Amino acid sequence: MIARFLGKYIPGNPNIVVQNMPGAGAMVAANYVYKVAKPDGLTLGGVRAGLYFDQLVGRKEVQFDWPKFTWLGTPTQVEQIIYMRANTPYKTIHDVRQATVPPRCGASGTASTGYLLGNLLEETLGAKFNTLTGYKDGPEVDLAVEREEIHCRGISLETLFGREPLISWSKNGFVRVLIQTGKSATRSCLMFRPSGSS
Repeated sequence: MIARFLGKYIPGNPNIVVQNMPGAGAMVAANYVYKVAKPDGLTLGGVRAGLYFDQLVGRKEVQFDWPKFTWLGTPTQVEQIIYMRANTPYKTIHDVRQATVPPRCGASGTASTGYLLGNLLEETLGAKFNTLTGYKDGPEVDLAVEREEIHCRGISLETLFGREPLISWSKNGFVRVLIQTGKSATRSCLMFRPSGSS
């Protein structure tokens, strides 16, 4: 959606070509922008701001240097949620805190909302989540929820009410929102590798 309008605001009104790169919570895309794309300022990446933490903790998969990216803007500011299958014993966040066996949640990578939100709740509320990473993308995590391989997933509120099967799941009670963030939410970011970066 951004690509349809972005060219109007760049001198010369260039065409923007979109190339989706799912994988590892946008790690694949960030690594591509940094290591493969020419450093001429013509390649933009829409990645999760949480990728910064992957570099900070020294994950071996990181092939970028976050400070060498330049932030262009943030397309959304939305609330984050964790949805839970309705047939689980985890009806409230208190149930998760008291559980002897933590719920299994899915995430595409350690920079994804699902991973970061679950860890935040562990650190702040003492809620325990067993977050499984490595899913290719969000729909693959949703499929794992449908198959009962996992119980929950952290996503944006707009995603929950923005696409199937999540819309139907919310309407028919297959999932419920376990927790939702307040006014300050995590954000995705739009960045690029500036000209001449190494």
